[in-house]
Amino acid sequence: MAKNNNLLTKRAGRKEMYRLDLLARAQRNWDGMSAFRRERDRCKRFTYGDQWGDMVPTSSGHIKEEDYILSQGNLPLKNNLIRRLVRNVLGVFRNQWTPPRCMARDAREQKQAEAMDRLLEYNIERNRMEEMYARTMEEFLISGMAVHRKWFGRKGGETDCWTDFVSPDKFFIDNASRDFRNRDVSIIGEIHDMSFGCLCAAFASSPDDYEWLRGLYSPVAEAYGNSGEYYGEGTGSCRVIEIWCREYKSRYICHDSLTGDYFKIDAQDYKEEVEQVNARRKGSEKFPKLIESRWVTDEEWRYYFLSPDGVVLDEGRSPYAHGRHPYIVKAYPFIDGEIHSFVADVIDQQKFTNRLISMYDWILRSSAKGVLLFPEDALPTGVSISDIAEEWSRFNGVIVFRPEAGMPLPQQVHSNAANNGITDLLDIQLRMFEDISGVNGALQGKLDSNSMSGTLYNQQTKNSLTALADLLKSYNDFILEGSAADASNIRQFYTPSRIVAIIGEDNPFEETESFFDSDLDFSFVADEKGENE
Repeated sequence: MAKNNNLLTKRAGRKEMYRLDLLARAQRNWDGMSAFRRERDRCKRFTYGDQWGDMVPTSSGHIKEEDYILSQGNLPLKNNLIRRLVRNVLGVFRNQWTPPRCMARDAREQKQAEAMDRLLEYNIERNRMEEMYARTMEEFLISGMAVHRKWFGRKGGETDCWTDFVSPDKFFIDNASRDFRNRDVSIIGEIHDMSFGCLCAAFASSPDDYEWLRGLYSPVAEAYGNSGEYYGEGTGSCRVIEIWCREYKSRYICHDSLTGDYFKIDAQDYKEEVEQVNARRKGSEKFPKLIESRWVTDEEWRYYFLSPDGVVLDEGRSPYAHGRHPYIVKAYPFIDGEIHSFVADVIDQQKFTNRLISMYDWILRSSAKGVLLFPEDALPTGVSISDIAEEWSRFNGVIVFRPEAGMPLPQQVHSNAANNGITDLLDIQLRMFEDISGVNGALQGKLDSNSMSGTLYNQQTKNSLTALADLLKSYNDFILEGSAADASNIRQFYTPSRIVAIIGEDNPFEETESFFDSDLDFSFVADEKGENE
C-alpha cells in the first residue's frame, strides 16, 4: 500500500465523500463468503495438526473433541497424514516448476517476444516468484483459492511491477459469479489492516491530508496501540477496504475523418468535443471533414479505497492498460459458485485414522492396566472410590488400605488384547487416503517390492500424476494468467531506458519504442516440464 502517484487519484479539498451503498454491497459479498472462510479455517487446522478441534454435542453443551476426550481420561492422538500429502504435491510442483515463456502469435514479432521473455525473467527474480507460487500452491491445496495482486508502484524503496500474495481470509469476490475464468465478476476487493504510518504513506500527499487522516483514524493515530474492531484486527492498525467495481457509462465512440483518429469520450463531453468542433468546421472551407460519432454503453473498472464507515479515501478509473482490476484469481473446483478444496476431500479419512489410533491406544492401555476389584469395606476413612480410581489410573499410583481378617484383598483382573481388526481398518483407511487424494506410494517414492523394475516404477509414477493432472494444470493456468498481467504492466510502465538497462544495448528491438506498440500479440505457455509430462 505504498504511495504511488501513477495509481492513486489526489483528493480535491477536505470535504468527506461517502459511498455507503458501495460499502454495503461489498459487505454482502464478504458475508456471502463466510462459509468458505469457515471451511478454509477448518482445512488449515487439519493441515497443521489441530485435528481434534471440531465441536461435538454433550449434555453440557458443545465442546471441542479434544476437550471431550481429555475429560474421559484419554489422550487425543493423531497421525498427520494431510500435512504429508500437501508436502508431496508441493514437491511435485517444485520439481516441475519452470518459468512461463512468452511466444509471439505473429512470427514477425518473435524478436519482441524474446525481449519480453527476458524482462519477465527479470521480474520473476525480483518478486521471487518460484517461492511465491509454491506458497500460493499450499494455500490453493488448503482452501481451493489462489489470489495474487499485480500492481506497479513503490515498495521497499523501489519502483517496479510487483506481485503480492492476497490471503483469501481478507478477500472477497462477486458471489453471483459462475464463470471459472472470473470474466463475469462485477465487484472484487480485499481488506487492508495497516499502521497509521503506512496509511499516510498511501493516501497523504500534503500536511492537510495527514491531519484529515489523523482525525478520521484518531484512536490509532493518537495512541498507536489503542485500536478496536472498527479500525482493524491488529494492534494499532487502520482498516481500509479496497473495492474494484465494473461500472457502465454513456459514451460516444468517435472517428475524426480529418486526422483518422478513433477515440472515446464521456457523454457530458460530447457537446464540447464533437458538436462545437463540427460547428467550427462547417463554417470553414479549410476543414470540411467532420467528426462522426456513435453512442454506446461502455464499461470500465473503477477502484475505491474506503474507511470502515464508508468515507472515500481515494477513487479513480483503472490505471492499467488492460483496463481491469489488478487481481488474478483461481478457484478450484468452482461449480455453481462453490469451492471445495483438495484437503477437504481427505478430512474424513484423517479423522477416522485418528480415532482408530486413539482406540488402539486405549485398548492397549486398558489391557495392560486391567480392572481393579476393590472391596467396599476396605476403603480407608475419608477416601472415596473415585480417589481410588484416580490413583489407580496413574502409572506409579499407590493405594493405601487397612486389611482385615477374612476380608478379600483388592485384585487386578486383566486379559491380553485380542486381534480386534483395528490394524486391518487402519490399512484400509491409509489405502483410501491415497486413492481419494491420488497421491499414492509411487509418487511418495515408495516401492511395493524391492524387486520392482525401474520401468514399472516410472510407469506407476506417471499413472499417479494422472490423478493430479487436472489440479496442477488448473494452477498452471493461474500462473499463465498472472504472467500475461505482468507482461501488460511491464509494457505499460517500463521506460525504454529501463528496458535497455535490463536486457542490454544489444536488445532485439530495432527501435525500443516499438515495444510499446499496443498491437503486439503475445501468448504465454509452459514448456514440457511445466506441462507435467
